[in-house]
Amino acid sequence: MYSNSNLESIRSDMLNYGLSFADTYQDAPFHDVNWQLVRYKGNKKAFLWTYEKDGYINLNVKVDPDKAYFWRNAYKSVIPGYHQNKMHWNTVILDGSIPDKDVKLMIAESYDLISDCPSKRIYDAVKKIPYGRVATYGQIAEVAGDKKMARAVGNALHKNPDPENIPCYRVVNSKGELAGEFAFGGAGAQARLLEAEGIEVASGKVDLKKFQWDGRARS
Repeated sequence: MYSNSNLESIRSDMLNYGLSFADTYQDAPFHDVNWQLVRYKGNKKAFLWTYEKDGYINLNVKVDPDKAYFWRNAYKSVIPGYHQNKMHWNTVILDGSIPDKDVKLMIAESYDLISDCPSKRIYDAVKKIPYGRVATYGQIAEVAGDKKMARAVGNALHKNPDPENIPCYRVVNSKGELAGEFAFGGAGAQARLLEAEGIEVASGKVDLKKFQWDGRARS
């Protein structure tokens, strides 16, 4: 449990725990060193706010509205979010009354809520396409959790932040057709990348019956 015996050590522990999650960074945006945040790189949103108030380190964490009252009822030191939307944020006062494991669980839940954006789910889905296989925009949308956002898949892939690790060239349209002007390498690049993996491209198309991913995640 955390007490106010060493405020900066407690804050440092919390910030380091927040930074242990993937794609995160620390920020101090308010010209006030008392406010130290941890943000998710994918959308630059903060999921952990830390500040000292009334002699204790406080944390603001994002919360599912259905769970907000669960935590508030479980601990008197979990209250509606200070200076934030009371339905979607809780303030956790580190006064020593909340077990370390539950403090960290609340931070982890906050990270999960902040980082779950459509683009991230799309990129995660594309990463699952195996070497030597292709998937359609609609298929990726469905794997990402919403089969109606095929157009959003195209937009997200056009802005691919990490082409080396997010293989957007493996995504084709519902007819197996390649992009007319591939965003990363220009005309012909998508075909060359697919052919390098043994995928046959004929007249700008891939035979989906032969090369489409079956949708099962790689082991």
